[in-house]
Amino acid sequence: MRRKTKWYAAALGLTTAGAFALSAGGASSHGYTDLPISRQKLCQNGTVTNCGSIQWEPQSVEGPKGFPGSGPADGQICNAGLGQFAQLSAPKTPSGAAWPTTRVTGGQSYTFRWQFTAMHATTDFKYYVTKPGWNQNHNLTRSDLNLTPFFTVPYNGQRPPQTLSHAGTLPSGLSGHHVILAVWTIADTGNAFYACSDVTF
Repeated sequence: MRRKTKWYAAALGLTTAGAFALSAGGASSHGYTDLPISRQKLCQNGTVTNCGSIQWEPQSVEGPKGFPGSGPADGQICNAGLGQFAQLSAPKTPSGAAWPTTRVTGGQSYTFRWQFTAMHATTDFKYYVTKPGWNQNHNLTRSDLNLTPFFTVPYNGQRPPQTLSHAGTLPSGLSGHHVILAVWTIADTGNAFYACSDVTF
């Protein structure tokens, strides 16, 4: 009986250590927006199909920080420059349909929400939106966006909770289909997380 107890304790220790290594590793700190619902979340929940590996890891759209001065290249902003998630930057879903949109009202308060699978020390959260008349028929570029964020939430190196909501005012003067780009900038690495959400004003 003693031998079985020791074996169980050892196995439990290995399992716990493995789980800790997965949760504590620098590459495992992840997050995405679900309000307004992001393209990666639409793939994860099955609303959009045939998305590839992003359906299992909507939290993993991580690329260089410093947007818009640096960060992902034009045409790869919504997938953070990660080739395996390239479908997130395409103007249409993998089936060729338009990306589903969330209806919003310009000039009104909106509650943005992030979900985190690991919580990084955070510099800030910034939100950008496409300009009137932006080109909807190609992958998103900086020239499509108003490069001044319409909403910034400083976080001063703190770590967010598992779910984080904050309310900001949506820009006015927009109508029709637009993309909101949310950027979560990490304080203690060179990276940020990117999420594109399609909305209808």
